[in-house]
Amino acid sequence: MLFVRPARLSDLDAIAHMARTAQPVLHSLPHDRAALEARIALSEDSFRADVDFPGEEFYLFVLEDSATGRLVGTSSIVAAAGYSEPFYAFRNDALIHASRELHVNRKIHALTMSHELTGKSRLAGFYIDPALRGDAAAHLMSRARMMYVAMNRRRFTPEVFSLLLGVTDDQGVSPFWEAVGRKFFGRDFKDIEMASGGRSRTFIAEVMPAYPIYVPLLPEAAQRVLGEPDPSTLLAYEIHLEEGFEPDGYVDIFDAGPVLTAQVDRTASVAGNQTRTVREHAAHATQGVACLVASQQGGEFRCALATLPALPAAATHRGAHAVHGDAPLDAATRAALNVQDGEAVRCAPLYRQQEDNEDASMGETQ
Repeated sequence: MLFVRPARLSDLDAIAHMARTAQPVLHSLPHDRAALEARIALSEDSFRADVDFPGEEFYLFVLEDSATGRLVGTSSIVAAAGYSEPFYAFRNDALIHASRELHVNRKIHALTMSHELTGKSRLAGFYIDPALRGDAAAHLMSRARMMYVAMNRRRFTPEVFSLLLGVTDDQGVSPFWEAVGRKFFGRDFKDIEMASGGRSRTFIAEVMPAYPIYVPLLPEAAQRVLGEPDPSTLLAYEIHLEEGFEPDGYVDIFDAGPVLTAQVDRTASVAGNQTRTVREHAAHATQGVACLVASQQGGEFRCALATLPALPAAATHRGAHAVHGDAPLDAATRAALNVQDGEAVRCAPLYRQQEDNEDASMGETQ
C-alpha cells in the first residue's frame, strides 16, 4: 500500500538519495546534506505551525510503501513563492507595432521578465521512483498536495502555480538557454539551474535582460520549445491538467518550460472534495470510483488511493464538511491513513474524466 505523508528528519538518507538521483533536478531539495536537513526541519516546523496566511512555510511530502517502509517519491508545496526574494518568470506579451503611413499593423510576440508570480503558492519538487509501474502512484504523489491544500486553505493563496522543466536534449542542453540565457550568463544551463534556487535570486534581475525579448528574432529551435514540457515531464504535465491547471501567460526564465496555474476553488481536489465516514471493509472494492482519500488524524496528514462507491453529482455541492456517505476501507488502507471505523476522511475522484463519465451515466438512468 502506497501512501503520502509529511517528510521527517528520520527520512533524511532516503530523501538525500532521491535528491541526488532525481531527473530533472529538484530545486526544492538541495544536494548538500546539511542544507537538505535544514529544509526537512523547515517542513516539519511548517506542518506544526498555526498558520493564518501563507508565508515562508515549506511543506515536503514523501510517498511510502507501507509494506517495506521504503520511500519511493517526493513532492512539495512552497506556501509563497519568492517570499524573501522575487520569483522570476518570462511573461508572454503581444506588442503592437503599427505605422499609419505604411499601413502596417503587426502583433509581435515578446517575452518580458516578470515577478508577478511572487507570493503565490507553488507546487514543486515532484519525483517518482522510475521503477514504479503505472501512473496511479504518480497521480497520488502529485495530487495529494492539492488534497492537503483543500484541507488547509488558510495556509495557501487562492491561486497556485507549478513550473515544469522545458525541453532539453540528451546532454541536458536547453535550446532556449543557448539562445538567450547563455548570452548573458556565459555559463551552462545546469550550473545556473542549480544556483537559481527555484528562480528566486537577485542575480537573475541583475544579469537577465530587462527589456522585452522579441520572439521572432530567436533561432527557430528556441522558438519551437516555448512553453513546451520536456518529454520526461509529460506525465507530470498531464497530471496537472487532470487537476485543473492550465498553461498561463508565463514561461520559465531559463528553459522556457510551461508555467501552469489554477484557481484553487476550481481544482478537481477541491471542487470534487467530499467528507465521508470510514467503514470497515474486508477487501478492496471491485466496483466504484478510484479516489484520493485523505485524513488528518492527530494532526498528521495522510493520503492514499481507494475505490469508493460513487455518489450523485448533486452531493458534491453541499459543502466539503457535510458528510456524503460511507468510505468502505480495508485494513491496510485504514492503517496507512491512521483512521478507524466511524472517523471522517476527505475524498476526491482520482480522474476528472472518470467523474464526468460517472455523472453522465447517472443522468441517463434517471
